[in-house]
Parts: sequence; structure tokens; C-alpha cells
Amino acid sequence: MHVILAPLGGCLFHTRKVEQSPAIAVKASTKQDLLNYINSQATKIQSMQATVDIDTAVGGAKKGKITEYEQIRGYVLARKPAMLRMIGLLPIIRNTAFDMVSDGQEFKVSIPPKNRFVVGRNDLVTPNPQQPLENLRPQVIYDALLLREIDVPNETAVLENGTETVTLDKNHRYEQPDYIIDVIRSRGGDSWLSRKIIFSRLDLLPNRQLIYDESGTLVTDAHYSDYKDYNAVVFPSRIEIWRPEEEYKITLTMIKLTMNLALGNEKFALQQPPGAQVIHLDQNPGTTHAGGSH
Repeated sequence: MHVILAPLGGCLFHTRKVEQSPAIAVKASTKQDLLNYINSQATKIQSMQATVDIDTAVGGAKKGKITEYEQIRGYVLARKPAMLRMIGLLPIIRNTAFDMVSDGQEFKVSIPPKNRFVVGRNDLVTPNPQQPLENLRPQVIYDALLLREIDVPNETAVLENGTETVTLDKNHRYEQPDYIIDVIRSRGGDSWLSRKIIFSRLDLLPNRQLIYDESGTLVTDAHYSDYKDYNAVVFPSRIEIWRPEEEYKITLTMIKLTMNLALGNEKFALQQPPGAQVIHLDQNPGTTHAGGSH
């Protein structure tokens, strides 16, 4: 049998150029060193008080459009183990757009422009697709803001050598190596992927955290960039928080940040405004009260 190879030298294939990664020196680390960084950062930061610019966008593939809102000024207070307060101010007039607090178990959100006061438990998800920004919870901000330490009795960490796509411009992208710490959480004989913490190999700092629920659904995708030294603590000055299920994105840009101030309980006390419509999200849908006790 004779095999005719000549046509194969013609037009039956073509050559495509593969973009080469620029010659960038990457740093090496070990799983233990990366875990030590996560846990030491968690220990270093016991509280924080920040003035921030807040950029918000709503929408994505599900809605078929993206709506970007005007940037507003805000304040964030956080205290270990789970206290958070975040206040947003309306543009120009600087009245309160929202004020929300969480103690790790329950949350309260005051929305003065709508005269609403929302209360509920952090472990109950009651999304409102018509008003996605009303789905914003202080616990979501807290979990993305501060890397939790690895809980050794209940969590197992696995090191993965990965890559991330770096975009130089619309025509030039390349793959850059990174480190991924997969955090596996166990409870009651069951285990699930709880978090992925991704470290850049340019500086060995976390540049992304993926948080999953027990069903394996990605609930929060947080990006960290522009690290700066705040009172001897290196911390990102820009944090982008994407919630894929609700399709909203919150970006916090640090204007001023102070670490480890003494923040008393009164800083996290949010009272119901007189006459506000109270919405209990841990009760039956539509349960509201106008001004009364809750």
C-alpha cells in the first residue's frame, strides 16, 4: 500500500502563533509558608476602621445588562471575631444611603431613603431579584474583607500550583503561575470545598479569594490589589467583591485605613429609625411592621 503524503504539505493545516509569557521573575513558596501568612494576617488584624469609596454595579449574564451606580463615600468598621458596620453616604448631599451591621449571627440594615429597616439572620438567604442591592449583607463584606485563619480541627488546606490569565490589552493575554490554597471544611462526616485563596507569585500576596457554600456553589469572588502598609500591616487598598448568584459587585477603595483601634460595642449599635417600615427576613415573606417593636 502506498501512502500519498504530498497533499499534507499543502493547505490541510495552518500555524497559529502562541503568545509567550513575558520574562517575569516569579517567587517560590511552600504550603506551610502560605498558611503561616494567612494565619499571621488573621492574628495581626483584630479591628479596622476605614474611609472608603464605594463603587457598585448590578447585573450580568442572567439579567442581560449591567447597571453601574455613581460612586459614593462610605465607612467600614470591623472587629474580630465577626462584628462589622458599613455606612454609605448619598452623593453630594452626604446623607445616609444605608447603614448596616452584623454580629456574625444577625444583621440589621437601615435604608433611610426608602424608610426601611431590614433585620434577619445571616444563615438565611432571601434574595430579592427586583432590588439586588437590598441583598447586600454585612457578613458578605466581612468575609471578603478579612481573610479567616485556617481552622485546623475543622479545615484541611491543600496546595495547588495553578495559573491565572493576565491581560495586557485586548490583543495580548498570557498565563502566569500562581499558588492556590484549597480549604476543605468538614462537619458531621461531610466535607466540601469552602474557599480558594489564590496567591500571586510576583509578590506572594493573596490576590483573590473564592468562597463556596456547602452545595459547591460559588457565592463570593473577591479580588485584592494595590497592597499598602497600614500601621505595619500590609493590606489591599482595593477590594472587589462579586456575588455571582445575585449579580452585584461592590468595590471598596481605601481612602483612609487604621488598624487595631479599640472599637467598643456602641460602634456597632444600629437603632431602628422612628416610623421606619421594619422587614423581618427570617419570618414569612411580606412580614413587615411600621414603626412598632420587632
